[in-house]
Amino acid sequence: MTTPAPPVQARHTPSPLEPLPHQLLTALAQHRMATTSQLHTLLRPHASRQAISHPLNTLRRRQLVGYTVLARSNGARAWYLTGEGARLTRDLPALRGRPPYPITTATAASLKTPHTLTVVRTHLAFVTDARRHGDEHGPLDWTPEVSHPLGDGERLIADAVLRYTLNRGEQRTKLRAFAEIDRSTMGSERLASKLIEYARLWSCQSQPAGRRHRAQTLAGPAWLRWYPVFPRVLFVLTGASRTVLSHRISDLQAMTAQHPLVNALARQVPLGAAVLDDLELRGPSSRVWTPLLGGTPRPWTEL
Repeated sequence: MTTPAPPVQARHTPSPLEPLPHQLLTALAQHRMATTSQLHTLLRPHASRQAISHPLNTLRRRQLVGYTVLARSNGARAWYLTGEGARLTRDLPALRGRPPYPITTATAASLKTPHTLTVVRTHLAFVTDARRHGDEHGPLDWTPEVSHPLGDGERLIADAVLRYTLNRGEQRTKLRAFAEIDRSTMGSERLASKLIEYARLWSCQSQPAGRRHRAQTLAGPAWLRWYPVFPRVLFVLTGASRTVLSHRISDLQAMTAQHPLVNALARQVPLGAAVLDDLELRGPSSRVWTPLLGGTPRPWTEL
């Protein structure tokens, strides 16, 4: 989807006009949890670290946020909303429709920490890359844990949906993608089977609930309720050796080649996989993505 660029410069970091404590609460409501360093990169990359830690501690004293200390991290903190913080942010316009997931204890937070913080790491790779290239991808352009019905009471829960705007001269191109973050904690076959769920979502047709609602229901694919174009699907891998991660990408390619519905999806929707370390070192716009349908590595925007 491409539209003419406006004559004003795109904003690549959050506006300082909005109070930083509000931005911190909104970011934690959106992402569930983030470290001090991650919030610093996300919201105030050019400010001092103290600019983030001071308001966080103020919010903690007001019992709106809490933290858990990360293991083997020299005291690094992962922050989350308390029940009161979640209640306070529930009606923010930017978060309307997002279910709250308050974390009431440090123990509960520690159980969610590894996966949640890895998802935030992936988001920050895209945020940093967008700033570098003058594109648009801000704190609220990454929505974790997005659920879609597949029918028969089943649901697909994407680790995240990202929205990204490429600014190239006079053109602005809007891109969307589902992001699946794999920490190598599940079997490779189970990871590859996630592609079947996306293929089912892609092929799922709208089913009117009843005669009264038939006129309001979009004909065609069910995903048109949420997206004008089916988002590309990106797998981001970490948590194992290069050899193991390479094998997992090969298994994703095998599923794409062998499963008829996944193969049909891949011929219509870009599918790719990359290693998180490469995204952080070289950026998502570098040639680090392996197309699941085959071919040489390329940027995610060219899959």
